[in-house]
Amino acid sequence: MSDVVYMVRGGTRAVCQRELDRICQLLGAVPTMRPTDGTGRGWVARAVPARTTKAPTADERGRGPSVG
Repeated sequence: MSDVVYMVRGGTRAVCQRELDRICQLLGAVPTMRPTDGTGRGWVARAVPARTTKAPTADERGRGPSVG
């Protein structure tokens, strides 16, 4: 799990979903929890930053990473 979590709280499901979509678009995040009203305090949703780690690439000889 990421150390950073974005939380959205809204009065309606539509508002919560709209702002979740906005955070994901603006910050490159991905949803981890769709809007829910199960918390008892309005609608809540969460997102985390998208993974930015790339898989190792081939070296100058065209060989991929070795496995030890």
